[in-house]
Amino acid sequence: MQQHAIVNNIFNARLSFEQKAIQVLQYQHANNPVFTQWNEFLNTDIASVASLNQIPFLPISFFKTHKVTCGDFEPEYIFESSGTTQSATSRHYVKTGQIYRQSFFKGFEMFYGNITDWCIIGLLPSYLERKNSSLVVMVDELIKASGHTESGFYLDDFKKLNHTLQLLESRKQKTLLIGVTFALLDFAEQYPIKLNYTTVMETGGMKGRRAELTREEVHTILCSQFVLQSVHSEYGMTELLSQAYSKGGGKFLCPPWMKVLVRDEEDPLAVMEEGRGVLNIIDLANTDSCSFIATDDAGIVHADGSFEVIGRVDNSDIRGCSLLFT
Repeated sequence: MQQHAIVNNIFNARLSFEQKAIQVLQYQHANNPVFTQWNEFLNTDIASVASLNQIPFLPISFFKTHKVTCGDFEPEYIFESSGTTQSATSRHYVKTGQIYRQSFFKGFEMFYGNITDWCIIGLLPSYLERKNSSLVVMVDELIKASGHTESGFYLDDFKKLNHTLQLLESRKQKTLLIGVTFALLDFAEQYPIKLNYTTVMETGGMKGRRAELTREEVHTILCSQFVLQSVHSEYGMTELLSQAYSKGGGKFLCPPWMKVLVRDEEDPLAVMEEGRGVLNIIDLANTDSCSFIATDDAGIVHADGSFEVIGRVDNSDIRGCSLLFT
């Protein structure tokens, strides 16, 4: 199947997810040299794959060591993960931003309704300070599409942010405050405020800026400081072009073109559609890289397709990387 047909099928509700996933699998096996070599190393007969749990998943760490692309192209974006001087960063080469924009706009509106109903406030200081953040691109596009004059990014001007939120609350304006975890906690400590019309969404990310807390502990603090019933969460990463969302309790839901499965930590080739283990993600929007990613996140996938993230896998740099050379 040609690439344009693959793209057209991503958001096509007439085909089942499994049908679309197998089409993408065959296309990427034929066109992505890194994925092809990985499948050959695993002795996978791609033509015989008939179900999701038979699909081979590429270790996410390959995005640190290889150029994971379908063919050779000039990328519109090169998204890069945060990292330290001791660790390599992941790079996701995105041929065209059109699919990414389509994915996050459709995903947002599926979970939260029309973007123009919202004022979008981004509290992402650590992301704004570095280049090539997929999260910054997404939030920037949401800010622009919202059309509200108060929509925008905030760095560390918490006084101005507090004033803006109070103004929006007085207008009963539906607002999304989306922020990296440590910045939301810093703001909540300095400016506790009762939020009636504002949804607070954390994107994760402590990165040594504060003592590590569980998601439940973070949400408890934010709910207390902002007098909220729940805190929302976004689950995304450099290597994905789609996002899952939680409206509380840390249970995430995917859009129809994204699915999370779970693999056995002791046997990574044993993949199940539900249970506890390490998360594997199918993101059909990754048409020009790899849609089948074995993450380093431990979690639980429930029977309804929702999932929870419960931590990271120890020694998560998968040694299989050294087996491939491109």
